[in-house]
Amino acid sequence: MTSVPINVPGGADRCLVMGVVNVTPDSFSDGGMWFDEAVAIRHGLDLIGQGADIVDVGGESTRPGAARVSLEEELARVVPVVRALSSEGVVVSVDTMRAEVARASVEAGAKIVNDVSGGLADPEMPRVVAETGVTYVVMHWRGHSHDMQSRAVYKDVVAEVCAELTKRVDLVLTEGVTQAQIVLDPGLGFAKNAEHNWAVLAGIPKLAELGYPLLIGASRKRFLGRLLAAPDGTPRPFDRSDDATMAVTALAAHAGAWCVRVHQVAPNADAVRVAAAWKRAGAGT
Repeated sequence: MTSVPINVPGGADRCLVMGVVNVTPDSFSDGGMWFDEAVAIRHGLDLIGQGADIVDVGGESTRPGAARVSLEEELARVVPVVRALSSEGVVVSVDTMRAEVARASVEAGAKIVNDVSGGLADPEMPRVVAETGVTYVVMHWRGHSHDMQSRAVYKDVVAEVCAELTKRVDLVLTEGVTQAQIVLDPGLGFAKNAEHNWAVLAGIPKLAELGYPLLIGASRKRFLGRLLAAPDGTPRPFDRSDDATMAVTALAAHAGAWCVRVHQVAPNADAVRVAAAWKRAGAGT
């Protein structure tokens, strides 16, 4: 399995699990549940207890149609939580599109910058990543939440995602980011409809050919709720898509994902271990 320079005990032989802490009032799946600083910190520690290898802390919702928060508000939401979790030895990822938030979070102890824009939202981001030397998640992105779904037009979604991610990687490398720092995320749900998302998941082996670790974030996304819709067509609620998320986790891990980003950690931590055992058994036959 492709590795990156993150010291995560026990994760060398399996897909890692990244637990989500949304310090926001409006995230699509759990908006408001962890908005209080003390509650967010406690939740992050709980996720580690449930088996998370990494905790991803974000202060800005990226759900379709979401409006951006100010820099000052994002800093106030994120940095104290990052600092508190890092001080407890948690491997923290900061989910941000802003270079200033990334820098402040790294100074507070974050080891990963998870940038859903892949450096497109803030041209300074790759320079901050290069200077700090942290792991950088470069996601496939075509625009901000308020209009991203209008950009969900593809002839061959896997080929185009691969090409666009390659272009982003080439550009961040010119800013001094090293290949060893890079993780790729194909951006499920970002400028992609359900059909596109399933094609991307089936295309994980093709994405892996780009030569970088892959982060997969399918947890509670709309395409799962629509797949599991009631007979009258009503999509299943976000918080009732966790079993489907676990299935995607097992399949993605078996297909070669480096890490999965999830809301419910415990069952997904089990799923990656099942996938690893399956792969080991297959390798021995």
